[in-house]
Amino acid sequence: MSAYLPVEEPARGVTGPGRAREADAWDRTIRYWDVYFAVAWAGTLAFVLDAAHPGLPVRAAAAGLLVPLVPWYLSVGRTLLQQHPSCERRALAYLAGAIALFLPAAVLVDQSRLMAYALIPQCFMVLRMRWALIAVTVINLAPVPGWAVLWRPGWPDLLANVLFAVVTLLFSVVIGNWIIRIIEQSTERAELIAELEASRHEISRLSAAHGALAERERLAREIHDTLAQGFTSLLMLVQAVDAELDSDLPQARRHLALMDETARRNLAEARALVAGGAPADLAGASLPDALARLAARHEAPLDVTGPVRTLPAGIEVVTLRSCQEALTNARRHAGSSAAVHVTLAYTDDTVTVTVHDDGRGFDPAVRSGGYGLAGLRARAAEVGGTAAVRSTPGGGTTVTVRLSVPAAVRSEVP
Repeated sequence: MSAYLPVEEPARGVTGPGRAREADAWDRTIRYWDVYFAVAWAGTLAFVLDAAHPGLPVRAAAAGLLVPLVPWYLSVGRTLLQQHPSCERRALAYLAGAIALFLPAAVLVDQSRLMAYALIPQCFMVLRMRWALIAVTVINLAPVPGWAVLWRPGWPDLLANVLFAVVTLLFSVVIGNWIIRIIEQSTERAELIAELEASRHEISRLSAAHGALAERERLAREIHDTLAQGFTSLLMLVQAVDAELDSDLPQARRHLALMDETARRNLAEARALVAGGAPADLAGASLPDALARLAARHEAPLDVTGPVRTLPAGIEVVTLRSCQEALTNARRHAGSSAAVHVTLAYTDDTVTVTVHDDGRGFDPAVRSGGYGLAGLRARAAEVGGTAAVRSTPGGGTTVTVRLSVPAAVRSEVP
């Protein structure tokens, strides 16, 4: 496996505040390693210069070998520690250079081996486990034979140095395994954070796409229920006027006035649609008044039952649009001689609008997707309501839209 510093590295492609926080944490961590290296190096240098054996020239030579470790770490090692993963070739070259400076000093003065405490963690941070174990073995054991050949110590001193080297090697393996576990946990955490960030971005994207789709569907229904129906009425009136200009001029003028009214109403609906406000019929009016005007345009009587009260805007808009759709369908499909009747019923927990015509009707099993039922159901479902169509061939059609009244509004009923 590849080992590296136990610091979460942001996944590629992840940007934003999360990455900035990770970069700050990384900066703090690498500074800790800088301080640790500096303390270990300074402590080793102090012990070397203060040693009782050998003489000062030899100790000075050993200290001189340790001095280049600082620029070597700052120029090469520090950069490797910040890479993920480290370049193995460069890591081997860096540690080879560091060991080349460390071993002669450790052979000359055994106190120089304290520098191993700074070098050993780096082996596990920048090398694979196999190479790291080889490097720490060389760092811990190689100085002892050279030191013994050079100074020919007595058996007690030699045994003490051998035991110290073995214990240090075992400690190196333990600390290395600890570093590896920290690295693995850090890697898993970094991957989880990256996956979480990616999931959040994906959820955000899907949420935005769903919102845009829902908004398009809402606008499509609004246009269908207002502007499209108004333009259809205008076309029908244009055809009527064209047929009446030569035979019935007064009726043509009445239809022209109706065209003017329809066009103005369409313009008001378009402005309300763009502004995102209430439908033109509901502007400054109650729901029964708006339905009365709508029913009058279709020459349909309106009955209102139950305690009338102001409802949330969403419910009133859905009620008005549903009635509008049902009346338009009745005019298109029921037959020109069919009578249409509208009922608005208030109860404690619901408001229901019913549009009934005694026209030609149809078989719901054959035309299950017709009569605008899909649009009515979708619109009613937006506010937790239901829409149903009941019809029989020759027996007329009844459209019923039932919407639930929020509990806060129910409590206002006397």
